[in-house]
Amino acid sequence: MTARPLTRAPDAVPDGDPDVVLRADGVSFRYRSATDRQLTDVSFRIRRGERVAVMGATGAGKTTLAMMFNGLVPHHHDGEMHGYLTAVGLDTVEHDVVDLVRHVGLVMQDPESQITGRLALDDAAVGPANLGLPRAEVLDRARRALDAVGLADLADRDTGQMSGGQQQRLAIAGILAMTPEVLVLDEPTSELDPAGTAQVFVVVEQAAADRERTVVLVEHEPELVAQWADRLLVLHEGALVHDGPPAEFFAVPGRAEAVGLRPPQVTSVCHALHRAGRLPADRTAVTLDEAVALLADRRPATPRAHVGARTPEPAVPADAAVVIEATDLGHRYPSGVQALSGLDVRIREGEFVALLGRNGAGKTTFARHLNGLLRPTAGQLRVDGRPTADRSVSDLATDVGYVFQNPDHQIFAPTVRDEVAFGLRNAGWTDDRVEERVREVLDLVGMRAHLDHHPFRLGKGQRQRLAVAGVLALEPRILIVDEPTTGQDWRGARAIMDLVRELNRAGRTILMVTHDMPLVAEYAHRALVFDAGRLRADLPVADLFADDDLLAGAQLVAPQVTHLARGLGLPPVTTVDAFVDLWEDA
Repeated sequence: MTARPLTRAPDAVPDGDPDVVLRADGVSFRYRSATDRQLTDVSFRIRRGERVAVMGATGAGKTTLAMMFNGLVPHHHDGEMHGYLTAVGLDTVEHDVVDLVRHVGLVMQDPESQITGRLALDDAAVGPANLGLPRAEVLDRARRALDAVGLADLADRDTGQMSGGQQQRLAIAGILAMTPEVLVLDEPTSELDPAGTAQVFVVVEQAAADRERTVVLVEHEPELVAQWADRLLVLHEGALVHDGPPAEFFAVPGRAEAVGLRPPQVTSVCHALHRAGRLPADRTAVTLDEAVALLADRRPATPRAHVGARTPEPAVPADAAVVIEATDLGHRYPSGVQALSGLDVRIREGEFVALLGRNGAGKTTFARHLNGLLRPTAGQLRVDGRPTADRSVSDLATDVGYVFQNPDHQIFAPTVRDEVAFGLRNAGWTDDRVEERVREVLDLVGMRAHLDHHPFRLGKGQRQRLAVAGVLALEPRILIVDEPTTGQDWRGARAIMDLVRELNRAGRTILMVTHDMPLVAEYAHRALVFDAGRLRADLPVADLFADDDLLAGAQLVAPQVTHLARGLGLPPVTTVDAFVDLWEDA
């Protein structure tokens, strides 16, 4: 680690205020291997009991800041640091991680990276045991922490058999068992289904309930931030561009979008009504309750008919070719888990289908049958009229492209050109045809300028587009995208999904595995809802979000704008545009 400058600004000394638990004065940081700073001149004071959210686009510096609070940066991830950062009065450079973790607990995005115990109780006990506490106190703290996160009944559960939501709650329990004054959570729900997200947020609410513990939450969902946080820190390209109430940030039209974020859906509704002259410009809501109260006496007396998600594309013709057909499809894993049972479904060319359901419902298992990564153990699956059981993975790849949730799981070549060319060369294309096709596909995804760049020097959003390009090179008729926006900021998510929509409009069949319901509402036309390995429902997206019983049973959550419409007694529209349409000509 390169030490901070020997001289500090005159005010860069402890201010002695016992209520200030996190303090930054002109903090800047650059990783040793990086050319640009991840943080630049960041200053703030966070007091005991505050509920603080941190937001920013991908690469804004959020995770770097979170890791600085307990010393992982700069002690384990070194680089050049300037400025002054204290946690509970301790200088985070002069004190090592062992000292800091007693006071600041950090829960990372991926719970598996923090879980080390075989059983839940063992894992919750690791932290207090490392503090050198007596065994009786270690176990007492571990049990109380499990109870606090709702896992007391699972103390003897194998951690490898826990759901994603349970694992994330266990990771939080492991931190709470150390009784830190500050709890920092870095995107704790980004990989969870709606039910898991709700479970984790109950725990977060409880952790901050008595106002004795400070909670800092790095989060990408603006609806959650607006509802939960007292204060919002927004980072943009390493700089702190907002420090104040969430409402002050989101209420300004275009401010969130300018830094790669989106406002809550109800706020977008208010901005749209401002532009339409239907709402005074000085009246804006950032939470659902605020929006219902604001718009209750302004709702149209005779709203237009339900216009759903405003998808102008015509329905796929009934005589369109069936490209995917499952008949009594079943799959049992070698472990004995029955992941699919009795699945019957037909998907036609040109459809845009969302595969939905809680974690472990069977949607990804089904998707991986389509390109041969998994094979039926019962029933039959046909792709383009041919049974997949008779086709190799390489043969299926010419019909079915699969873009994985994490692009880094499928990118391996030393250059962007080689990555896209790999499948073409394996298929026996000539060098001239390969080069022509590579350039065509990179033009399509807006990546031609990076032809000779190393993939892992690209941003996450660019690597996601490269993964799409590598799949598209073989011109598959069917494209499967698995959680396409995980790890993406709002701007990157829009870019990748707009690309996928254009591919659909050009005639490709799209299957999208996702937990992002606003994404489903805006882009998909049809929903297949999985539950315990079976197909619970097959229906248009607009009908899905109008069916409360189905949503509750499948543990899905309708978009915020749908709840707003219901709260106002309006038809259950699913997008902001559709909501505003209800006001037009009413």
